[in-house]
Amino acid sequence: MLMKIRLALVAAVAAGAFAGMAGAAGPSPADLAKFNAPVEPFKIFGNTYYVGTQGLSSVLITSDFGHVLIDGGLPTTAPLIEENIRKLGFKVEDIKAILQSHAHPDHVGGIAQLQKDSGAAVYARRPADEVMRTGKLPPEDPQYDRRMAKIPTVQTAWVVHGDQLLGVGSVRLRVYATPGHTPGGTSWTWESCEEKTCLQIVYADSLSPVSRDKYRFSDHPEVLAQFEESFKTLEGAKCDVILTPHPEMSSLFERLQNAGGKPDKVKDSDGCKKYVAASRQKLADRLEMEKASGHK
Repeated sequence: MLMKIRLALVAAVAAGAFAGMAGAAGPSPADLAKFNAPVEPFKIFGNTYYVGTQGLSSVLITSDFGHVLIDGGLPTTAPLIEENIRKLGFKVEDIKAILQSHAHPDHVGGIAQLQKDSGAAVYARRPADEVMRTGKLPPEDPQYDRRMAKIPTVQTAWVVHGDQLLGVGSVRLRVYATPGHTPGGTSWTWESCEEKTCLQIVYADSLSPVSRDKYRFSDHPEVLAQFEESFKTLEGAKCDVILTPHPEMSSLFERLQNAGGKPDKVKDSDGCKKYVAASRQKLADRLEMEKASGHK
């Protein structure tokens, strides 16, 4: 597996991607530079490939009748994703569907360009579909800020719903509604096979309680209920391999290096449960911090 990280960072490009966001919730320019550092693409398992960057996942699921791409990174990530797809020997033009985990600029910022270059259909749950068409986060998003730079838009975003089965070519993906981090947060699951081994892969959306300044999760019981429902959904999912929008949140590179190219070593049936446990703790810590602040 080729996972050697290139040394050259793209600080200037990444910093420009969020121009106009000074003071808004979101990653710093230094974080964005690290996020957008190129990595060589590699096979995860079967027909599932990693085509993202050091800190922003993008996953390609291939078939003879068209490919699926999940997440598009920043606007400046799109050409890096396309380059990685071509390095693997696949054509960008063969992508038939572009999916997303959640509609924040560091995960969907590149989708408009990827859609333009591939001609693929874009799919999203509500209200993420509206974000893709307008470029603006909904006010109920914990990270909503009027100063946030507009996300590049697509003309059409097809709506999918929780527990829906989406077929693209010979690929079948199950939609999981996993809101909390964002109102339209979505996780995806599909089966990938290699030789005689088939594994259920879960692309689990972010479940971290990140927000703009002065936002208190303890003041929003409806969001806490969303988190809890999402925790239960992913805890109950069949999950042989977990992937996440930020690869380090599921230790992707480390796990694949340790697997040494052996399919049976990639499997971790407790991966989703461990991810949920860590996310639950982060939310508990955040609520405790809010309580300790002394403000209702």
